[in-house]
Amino acid sequence: MSAATVATLRRDVAAIRARLAPDRPVLTAPEVAARAGIVPDRWQSDLLASEARQMILLCSRQSGKSTVTAVLAAHQAAYAPDSLILLLSPSLRQSGELFRKVREVLAALGDAAPPATETSALRLEFANGSRVLSLPGREATIRGFSAPSLIVEDEASRVDDALHTALRPMLATSGGRLILLSTPWGKRGHFYETWERGGPDWHRVRVTAADVPRIDPAWLAAERAAVPDHVFRAEYGVEFLEPDDQAFRDDDIAAAVSTDVQPLFVGGFGHAA
Repeated sequence: MSAATVATLRRDVAAIRARLAPDRPVLTAPEVAARAGIVPDRWQSDLLASEARQMILLCSRQSGKSTVTAVLAAHQAAYAPDSLILLLSPSLRQSGELFRKVREVLAALGDAAPPATETSALRLEFANGSRVLSLPGREATIRGFSAPSLIVEDEASRVDDALHTALRPMLATSGGRLILLSTPWGKRGHFYETWERGGPDWHRVRVTAADVPRIDPAWLAAERAAVPDHVFRAEYGVEFLEPDDQAFRDDDIAAAVSTDVQPLFVGGFGHAA
C-alpha cells in the first residue's frame, strides 16, 4: 500500500470519527486563550471579543501581537468548519513561527478541537474541513487560493505592497477577516497608509513597549541607551518615522507648501500668466 493511500485512509478515518464523536463544545476566542494558558492583556481581550472584519495591530516587539493572532486563527480553524486560514509574512521562516503558535494553541484544546487529518511543517487540515497554511511573502504563492476565511499578514510593514494588493480580492466573496500586525517601518507602504488613512472600518490597536506589563521598565531604559534613537522609537515606541533614504522630513515638506502664493506659470512652462 502506497504512502499516499495510507494518508488518504487516515484522513477518511479521522473524518468518520469526527462525525461519530459526541458534539464538542464551541468555545469562544477568550475561552480558547484560557485553554491555552494565555492570560490576555486588556487590549488582547478587546481584540478577542471584537467582531471587526479588518484589524490592524501597531504593536511593540514582545507585546503579544502574534500570540493573540494565533488564538484567533486557532479559534477560526476549530469552530468554523471549512475555513481556509492563510498565514503570510515577508519570509517563510517568519510565517512558520506564527504557524507554530497556532499549532500550540490547537494542541492545547485537546478533544475540544476537531482531529487533524493532515499535518506538516507548513500545513494543517482538520476533519471539519478547515485548513491552516503557512506561506512566504511572495505574490506567486497566493494566486491559487480563493475565499479565505482569515488572512493574517505578519510583519506587515515589510510585506511587499504588490502581495497585499493581490490578496485583498480573495476576500470579496468570502466575507473573510484580514489582520495586519507589525512594528512600523517608516512612513511608507500599505501598512502605514492603512493605519493613517484606512478609514473607520479598521479595528486599530496601538501598543508601545511601555504598555506591556511583561517588559521590565528598567530593561526598557537600558535598551533605550543601547540602541539608536530611531530604532528605539520605531521598535518600542511604534512611531512611524521618515525612511532613512528620504532627504527631507514629511513635516518639513508640508510646511514648505502654501496655497497663498500665486504660481509663477499657469498652464505649463512657456505660458506666462
